[in-house]
Amino acid sequence: MTNADVLAYQAEALSGVSRTFALTIPQLPMPLRDVIGNAYLLCRIADTIEDEANLPLEKKEAYLHRFVHVVEGRASARDFGRELHPMLSEATIEAERDLVANMEPVVGFTHGLRRPQRAAIERCIGIMAPGMAEFQAKTTVQGLKDMRDLDRYCYCVAGVVGETITELFCDHSPAIHRRRDRLFALSAGFGQGLQMVNILKDFWEDRERGACWLPRNVFADFGLDLSTLVPGKDDARKLAGALYRLIRVAAGHLGSAFQYTMLIPAKEAGIRRFLLWSLGMAVQTLGRLAESPAFVNGEQVKISRKEVRAIVLATSALVRWDRGLGWMFDRAVGRIARPS
Repeated sequence: MTNADVLAYQAEALSGVSRTFALTIPQLPMPLRDVIGNAYLLCRIADTIEDEANLPLEKKEAYLHRFVHVVEGRASARDFGRELHPMLSEATIEAERDLVANMEPVVGFTHGLRRPQRAAIERCIGIMAPGMAEFQAKTTVQGLKDMRDLDRYCYCVAGVVGETITELFCDHSPAIHRRRDRLFALSAGFGQGLQMVNILKDFWEDRERGACWLPRNVFADFGLDLSTLVPGKDDARKLAGALYRLIRVAAGHLGSAFQYTMLIPAKEAGIRRFLLWSLGMAVQTLGRLAESPAFVNGEQVKISRKEVRAIVLATSALVRWDRGLGWMFDRAVGRIARPS
């Protein structure tokens, strides 16, 4: 494939594996959008291995560790993809299976990046994939032990992504680089906030496939056992109390994410849109969760396309106006602070 062919494939693959990032990544300036798009696809390959129900635990762990070697250039992407692809079941969406089958040009693009960019991406996968392997051994409907385990899981699968895009932003812009230390301090929280929203939204679906990423000690405080919860059957008040405690934690991380976004210079409007759109959708979803803690599936709290359009239009109009963005964020988070 030529470089243009690879970029075209990356754009096509991105639209197939994530509607959200297919929307947000094109807002980034060139060539940053191609680099972050590439990094996201590599993360998605790791995520595909983690989620594949057809792979026994020992094979998942082996493939996740081998994938690190592939990204680092110490193993063949072609051989890895050809071996893994036939093992993916129909439970894995076609776009993800296609990405695994065509990982060679995607990884090849990574290897052609400048050294700082490649180092940031290699560090990301080097933390994410082994972290996923570690937590696969803990995947049960009993949930994780406590908030410390949840924090570590969220860091491995999302917090490190926040750190990675920070390094890539700093490499792109000297003005952003001058704020690196403050950005880096908030970056993992950005990723964790988005991840916690997804974990909460997908709680019941994850349990159906035998997984739960919520801390069981929080539910035990309300007299609930995560392993025996039944949608719509358990004490709604107790369940709402446990979920709302976690919703408040997620809201705190999203507050850090907003501070992070405001540290990006206003002239970098594309980077701000990339961050604001993801943040806005997360805040809106968290608001839905706070209003409907008795939800029994993720569809009930999923935001509509109309709401996504409203977030896109509002944040784009205010993208360079910090005070206006602050007012809008505070108003949205206020909904979360006042549960029904």
